[in-house]
Amino acid sequence: MENQQIRRVPPLVKAYFILSVAIVLATIIFSMTWRSNNKANQTIEVTGSARKSITADFAILRGSIIGYGTTQKGAFTELENQKPLLLKYLAEKGFTADQVKFSPAFSYAQYEYNNNGQQTGIRGYNYNQTFSIEHNDVQRISDLSLAIASIVEQGVYLEMQTPQFMYTKLADLKIEIQGEAAKDAMVRAEKIMQATGRSLGGLHRADMGVLQIIPKNSADVSDYGMNDVSSIDKEIVAVVHASFEID
Repeated sequence: MENQQIRRVPPLVKAYFILSVAIVLATIIFSMTWRSNNKANQTIEVTGSARKSITADFAILRGSIIGYGTTQKGAFTELENQKPLLLKYLAEKGFTADQVKFSPAFSYAQYEYNNNGQQTGIRGYNYNQTFSIEHNDVQRISDLSLAIASIVEQGVYLEMQTPQFMYTKLADLKIEIQGEAAKDAMVRAEKIMQATGRSLGGLHRADMGVLQIIPKNSADVSDYGMNDVSSIDKEIVAVVHASFEID
């Protein structure tokens, strides 16, 4: 039987071979990982918004009655004489006495001054008492705010504030309007992807902007949000900043 010579691979060559295979495998794995990460890092950022009309369902009207006299007692008596006249007027407008909430009365002096601006004495006193009326019929409050100044003809001295109109069902509406804004963001992103021949992936990140409650047809907004109480007819505006992955 003829002897066959067995050729042995030198250890150094064998080591180089193993190292080369390892480098090739590492390169392939790195390439696949880089492509996967690069694909995951491809995102599109869009802003979605939603707007909904709302009508105030609660209103508050605040004002003050003022009594004047040369003494504190006289000023207080003048104030007390005006309260029945005010309550009678409000009753004629459909507001009962228990719907009128009075705050404690307070007094202050009216000082006299000379030509040099120095106080020379007291010429009289004022007594002031604030009141408020709350009602779900916002239109009645609005009408009252426009008409109540005429009570001065009966000897009632008023200082009225602008009525406040509020919407009391915001909790549920906030969730609904923010959901609509997020949907709008997704629709915008899908249209952009369709125009570029790509497809939209999953949601990567979403930030809800502050809600804006503004008068109807108004364009006023604030970085801190707005809560309009000056108008009956309002709009609630929600904005969502969203980031989607690109497939």
